[in-house]
Amino acid sequence: MSGAGSSLKAVMNAAALQGVAEATARIFGHVIGNGMRSGHKILRRKPIGKKVLEWYPPSVCRAYPGFTPGEEERLERLERMRRQGKAPPKKGQGKRAAKRK
Repeated sequence: MSGAGSSLKAVMNAAALQGVAEATARIFGHVIGNGMRSGHKILRRKPIGKKVLEWYPPSVCRAYPGFTPGEEERLERLERMRRQGKAPPKKGQGKRAAKRK
């Protein structure tokens, strides 16, 4: 009889321990794993999105809509090349258009 009683105690003890473990997990926000990979370790980390955003300076394009960085330099370079006679032809005025006529 003592063998059956001890196994019953072990089962009761295991069930009680399981209940305590579940209650502890609920209270402290732990996850009881089942041996499978869950990715919970990554989800537990603090998000770093704000730090990444703070690293980069604020965009000039958002402050001034319609402004594109480098556009002024491009237009100045194009004007300088036009004065030298080395600018690209206007659309429809190139070699291919001349051949078709």
